[in-house]
Amino acid sequence: MKFNQIIKIDNKIISNSERTFMIAEAGVNHNGDINIAKKMIDIAVEAGVDAVKFQTFKAEELILKDIGKAPYQKVTTNHKESQYDMLKRLELTKEQTIELMNYCRQKNIIFLSTPFEKTSLEELDELGIKAFKIAATDITNIQFLEQVAKKKKPMILSAGMCYLEEVRKALEVICPFNQDVILLQCTANYPIQDSEANLNIIKTFKQEFPILVGYSDHSQGIGASPYAVAVGAKVIEKHFTLDKHMIGPDHKASVTPEELKQLVKDIRKVEKYLGDGIKIPTCSEQMTRKSLQKCLVAKQKIQQGEKFTEDNIVAKRTNGVGISALYYKEIVGNVAEKDYKINEMISLYR
Repeated sequence: MKFNQIIKIDNKIISNSERTFMIAEAGVNHNGDINIAKKMIDIAVEAGVDAVKFQTFKAEELILKDIGKAPYQKVTTNHKESQYDMLKRLELTKEQTIELMNYCRQKNIIFLSTPFEKTSLEELDELGIKAFKIAATDITNIQFLEQVAKKKKPMILSAGMCYLEEVRKALEVICPFNQDVILLQCTANYPIQDSEANLNIIKTFKQEFPILVGYSDHSQGIGASPYAVAVGAKVIEKHFTLDKHMIGPDHKASVTPEELKQLVKDIRKVEKYLGDGIKIPTCSEQMTRKSLQKCLVAKQKIQQGEKFTEDNIVAKRTNGVGISALYYKEIVGNVAEKDYKINEMISLYR
């Protein structure tokens, strides 16, 4: 398998040398209200993320009608309501999706959405979506993964609720059709315990697969995302909401508008801390280097024609003038071309 290390989504480049691509996950936190959805887009723009993401599904094609809710959904919504009925309330129509896509264009932010079945996939593709986010629920849905891959658009794949070999199988299915894939570590609960984040899986993915890696964050508050960037995540996805107290499956596990802003600031700060990985003195270190690093001087009087030895030269601070102490071994054994007084800087020339 071989995947591209530089991927373009709309006008944004994602690579190991670019800054982190940040997705504000609106998901279904709009509660089926297009006006709330637009307010969420406004918040994402103000926070400074790269993309805002929704979810596109047809409940009839996604789930059987008598399926119960997931444990976290029972806590955050009416436990007597079926999962089907809940999802039906949260559907976005094609017309609403078009309206949100146009609104995102006006606001100069990338619109993304997760399709959950083939009809929604075809709808988003027809509308010209720039990339597909695939939920952890479909990491083992081989037929669907192949259908998405054949669209030849960038794929962002969440790897939650699965084993490493299932991730490998998913990538093996996708790779023949699409090499623009980003793999996200994810723990699929809402919210997760700190001990469940397992950010070291980002390193595992980097070791196992030649692919760009990111993190879909379900930890509480600003949580694990800045730390994920520090271990190599190049895409961050985080749920957000207008109000954590709203009724709905994901609100309590989402960040507030202010937390979203702070998350962006924290990640940009982490990127500054990480730097470019090139080990050279910084601009501010250059003057400090002159003051503190040592050069070779005469430890005692040295006569012209005498050899430099371990006993007659020593390293001292000299404001950076002279031969660096780094070359001590190269200097020992050379013949002095002139007389030296004590503490006079060594030179190979008169």
